[in-house]
Amino acid sequence: MSTDILKMSEDGGILTLLLNRPEKRNALNGALVGSLAAALEDARDREAIRVILLRGAGPDFCSGADLEELEGMLDQSQDAGLEDARRLGALLLAMRQHPKPIVAVVQGRALAGGCGLATACDLVLAHEDALLGYPEVHLGFVPAMVMAILRRKLTEGRAFELVALGRRISAEEAHRIGLVNRVIPGEGFEGRVSELAVEMANKPASALALTKALLYEQADLSVADGIERGAWVNVEARRTDACRDGVRSFLSGRKGEAG
Repeated sequence: MSTDILKMSEDGGILTLLLNRPEKRNALNGALVGSLAAALEDARDREAIRVILLRGAGPDFCSGADLEELEGMLDQSQDAGLEDARRLGALLLAMRQHPKPIVAVVQGRALAGGCGLATACDLVLAHEDALLGYPEVHLGFVPAMVMAILRRKLTEGRAFELVALGRRISAEEAHRIGLVNRVIPGEGFEGRVSELAVEMANKPASALALTKALLYEQADLSVADGIERGAWVNVEARRTDACRDGVRSFLSGRKGEAG
């Protein structure tokens, strides 16, 4: 399913989606958003795929919206504009609701919609030289669709500062405020990314899918409802082959130690 603007490759249960518009710093246009949505939908029920890596070709992860395409839409009707905005919103929601862990591998710049794409991933691994930020305010624009996710990842104060000042921040600062999970040195970057991806791919897929879904559901539930939902997921997990095999294997090992 690879296309000119989105390259796909699989290796050992890891699907890599490579944004391939390096001449545009991998800016998001309608075609790229559509290709990403289609690739994620295709991967949803494929048992062979355990982890999805999202990367950018060339020196940058993603510079945000394709401003040339956006300029052509500035005078379109409200309905047409809403339809276009909802396509990106639907992609971000699909990422959050996807059963597979999605990991952003950020090198270079991840700005505006590109930073939003990374924020919508479950984990963000950043090269030590990466720059992230939401500079939309400088153009009189708003990082609108990702705000619902950004607000859940950061405190209100952190989120407001980030979007209101529109500063580009280093990978280290992004890690400090909680936007990035890990900052990886340039030397050995690819090897460390691969190690982390393989480590996650080796975890039981059913457990990861249930964990991801339950974690994000909690944002919309009261504590009491969240605990009750957790009880149902607990029972659902017990009924999976992965859990049964894991518990029995552990106990078998303990008996061997006792002997």
